Amino acid sequence: MKKRQMVNQGMNKIEWSGKIISVQPRIRLSRSFDERSHSYLGYSLRMSGISSDGSIEFSVGVGKGAHEKHQFRRGMIVEGKAHPIQDSRIETVDYYKVSGIRIVSTSEETNKDAPPWHGIPPQLETYRERGHRRLEKKTYEVNCISCIWGCNMPVIITVDHWKPQNQQFRFETFCYGPKSCRFYKSGPTRKVKGRNGMTWEEQDWIDEDATAHRRPDD
Repeated sequence: MKKRQMVNQGMNKIEWSGKIISVQPRIRLSRSFDERSHSYLGYSLRMSGISSDGSIEFSVGVGKGAHEKHQFRRGMIVEGKAHPIQDSRIETVDYYKVSGIRIVSTSEETNKDAPPWHGIPPQLETYRERGHRRLEKKTYEVNCISCIWGCNMPVIITVDHWKPQNQQFRFETFCYGPKSCRFYKSGPTRKVKGRNGMTWEEQDWIDEDATAHRRPDD
């Protein structure tokens, strides 16, 4: 994948086309010590193809409306135009603000009975209702990167509310899938820095509480 720049100088749209390798929710996480909130931005299409700036593997951020219209799924051949992202600290995709989407061919792939799950991802409201558990980064990269229930989130950490400009940035991986998934591995707990050198640790009970309404195979 072509390396992304922190800030792209040009604002001209690039043309892109290729085969969808995976479709996952595009969600941004904001943290402030023991508080967290989510911004549901749309979906991330991981592509194998070509773009006019030379990338052959890249990811494209599409909105909720575009997904409702086209029902993106693994295996589809798609083309369109998009802007390069402006700040790679808060984005997991390479391009966004997409226009001119055209489905060149649909996919024959359907949902599978075993992970990683493919098929058409659900609405963003479904992800919100299901809740997530933390997912080990290596497990995500090896087993979950094509699964509709996996998610790689950019995280914005506000260290001190009195100094909102004091922010930190990182990426965290999560699982929205069935709790019985044989690939699932939580990995280490995550820590969040606060003011005056304090640190808060997100314990296991938080994930358990967020998904307590789901049965193991839901």
